[in-house]
Amino acid sequence: MHRYALPISLAVLAAIYVGLRYVMAPPVPASVLVIYMALTAAAIAVFVSASEARLNGFLAPLAAVFEGRAPRAIEVLVLAAIPALIAAGAYSLSAPSRNAPFEARVVHPEPPTTIRSHGKTITIAGLQNPLRTTGPELERRIAQGKTIYFKNCFFCHGDALAGDGHFANAFRPLPANFRDVGTISMLQESFVYWRVATGALGLPKGATPWNSAMPVWQDILSEEEIWKAILYIYSGSGSTPRTWDEEVKHDHKH
Repeated sequence: MHRYALPISLAVLAAIYVGLRYVMAPPVPASVLVIYMALTAAAIAVFVSASEARLNGFLAPLAAVFEGRAPRAIEVLVLAAIPALIAAGAYSLSAPSRNAPFEARVVHPEPPTTIRSHGKTITIAGLQNPLRTTGPELERRIAQGKTIYFKNCFFCHGDALAGDGHFANAFRPLPANFRDVGTISMLQESFVYWRVATGALGLPKGATPWNSAMPVWQDILSEEEIWKAILYIYSGSGSTPRTWDEEVKHDHKH
């Protein structure tokens, strides 16, 4: 059995690599894979060296190759494989990556001070939803906003407002998931109005690359319809809009 220590060790090492690299899901990060393989190699080395007979059996095939006692074909194969492996390793480290270049993108870019919407200038800072009232009137407006949403928005953002509509997978980045606490829950309604009204074309330079598929909804919906749709996406997703500081509200009124 000791005479097969080398091929068994190589087979175990290869099997663990294949399992981690191609079988395990989700995929193991490359840095973690290197650590696992190093630990595996160390464990095999400890196991082999624990027995003198096993160690001699492990080293015997290598000694036979380099001392000229192995079959000619095996010697040629091993001596060709060593520089080939070194060359392959050097190439893999220096070759350009085939992966798409990383694109840094600001998810929630800083809004402009003012925007042009429906033929007028609107100041974003301190702006609140003029249709956000209380009681039956608010419920009626939310219901109207739901109708507007399902006529125009749900194809991308989904019927559950989770960014999983019929067309969602065709876009990169994916449409916003309004149920995610990292989206509208951390934004003022004026920010959402700006993004809806001006769409992808209204994004600032800091939000590049401009991969957003958001239409310019002010060309399609009225100002009131946009505010009603915003009422619904907050209500339907169970979110609460972020509020402005009192000082900002005061400055906006004046």
